[in-house]
Amino acid sequence: MPSWIPAVILLPLSGWLLSLPVAADVKARSCGEVRQAYGAKGFSLADIPYQEIAGEHLRICPQEYTCCTTDMEDKLSQQSKLEFENLVEETSHFVRTTFVSRHKKFDEFFRELLENAEKSLNDMFVRTYGMLYMQNSEVFQDLFTELKRYYTGGNVNLEEMLNDFWARLLERMFQLINPQYHFNEDYLECVSKYADQLKPFGDVPRKLKIQVTRAFIAARTFVQGLTVGREVANRVSKVSPTPGCIRALMKMLYCPYCRGLPAVRPCNNYCLNVMKGCLANQADLDTEWNLFIDAMLLVAERLEGPFNIESVMDPIDVKISEAIMNMQENSMQVSAKVFQGCGQPKPAPALRSARSAPENFNTRFRPYNPEERPTTAAGTSLDRLVTDIKEKLKLSKKVWSALPYTICKDDRVTAGTSNEEECWNGHSKARYLPEIMNDGLTNQINNPEVEVDITRPDTFIRQQIMALRVMTNKLKNAYNGNDVNFQDTSDESSGSGSGSGCMDDVCPTEFEFVTTEAPAVDPDRREEDSSAAPLGHGLLSWSLVFVVLALQRLCR
Repeated sequence: MPSWIPAVILLPLSGWLLSLPVAADVKARSCGEVRQAYGAKGFSLADIPYQEIAGEHLRICPQEYTCCTTDMEDKLSQQSKLEFENLVEETSHFVRTTFVSRHKKFDEFFRELLENAEKSLNDMFVRTYGMLYMQNSEVFQDLFTELKRYYTGGNVNLEEMLNDFWARLLERMFQLINPQYHFNEDYLECVSKYADQLKPFGDVPRKLKIQVTRAFIAARTFVQGLTVGREVANRVSKVSPTPGCIRALMKMLYCPYCRGLPAVRPCNNYCLNVMKGCLANQADLDTEWNLFIDAMLLVAERLEGPFNIESVMDPIDVKISEAIMNMQENSMQVSAKVFQGCGQPKPAPALRSARSAPENFNTRFRPYNPEERPTTAAGTSLDRLVTDIKEKLKLSKKVWSALPYTICKDDRVTAGTSNEEECWNGHSKARYLPEIMNDGLTNQINNPEVEVDITRPDTFIRQQIMALRVMTNKLKNAYNGNDVNFQDTSDESSGSGSGSGCMDDVCPTEFEFVTTEAPAVDPDRREEDSSAAPLGHGLLSWSLVFVVLALQRLCR
């Protein structure tokens, strides 16, 4: 006979025994509402009693008259665990989607920005310099390849990489402005040693190194921060409640079913104590999470201001052209000083003495038109992206300690704060009297609802705290223009704060060329060289291409 079949009372009546079911007793109430609510959860009604039965078999709920069998209590206990996990994941949905969607948007923006900058430079230089650029285009391609590799997490020292770029460009250009000579590798290496002293490209390399280094450090670190925030949020939102938590959840959510009160919801303060106990470790994440968010906001401000990668990469082609123009304008002085320090190079074997000016020597190039620049990356601007993410980041502060409050104010979970008398307090429908616990693991030592071992912090949560701590340190370094992987490089692009280093509107342009006379050359050749200097920024310099073309004609 099933355990839930009501007992009978036998009474003598004129020689007969009259059996009356316990339902006649006022304590044995109908379980009709419970059956309906239980079935709505998708469970079978086969084993549910129609009327209350004795509750000595219950392990979690009060052992009074009940509508729950042992099997029902087990199933409802698992249901409470599942619903709790879903509640946490649903409540943290905003912060998770914020980091997922914004990481995708920022990453897409930065990648497109690099692609557009490379395409813009290539198109402009092909149009302006033609074949000679294409013959040396790998120098520029390698620059963008390394910038992309750095952004995607590659082990690239930005300062060294940029120094190498300018050194390679100097070697190529030095040969182009001195085609009458032959230079071996040793000689070109000697040329590179004079780069810092001669500043052949003017002040552009120094400025660009500062700007590119800080902008890329900030951009990469910010995207890494979005990645870490995304991963931490995804991991922490997938909770694994302890056995003590599951018991407390069952008692709060479904013991009303067993007491025949399926429509009565838990008291708000009762819910808070249960959630604070179940989410004690998550609350401990809050301190490091808030520091991480603050650091993200600081780097976001840098991206809006002095470390704006968009303002650095958009005009990078023009800036490199400016450097090339500086080299051309001062080619005579640069060559003279190099020849003085590295020795007179050997003449190129095919050079002839004839001189004649090429027909297109003084051709003027169509000036650069800003409207021709590719459309903004990812269909938006960096300023709009940063403004949006800053608003979302501010809303995500204190998200983990707020989880209990967010869950318990859900009218699907509790009776609300305005119904403190007609709510489930864990034993009956009445006001919940115990005080509300503070946040965090150590404050749960006296939690009346959840058994919490405060001596055993959750290892998984501690790993997330450490990940946030490491990322926060990286963000603080990026805010100061430092890359934690390369902090021992030169001081030129390190420093701290927005006031360190030089921006275009702060640092003066310095041309520190030594004006030693160049080796004797044919007067006609010198006149041609001087006439080749570009007259404006729009010419994009590098007209020295035609010096080489002229010399090639002279050799015929």
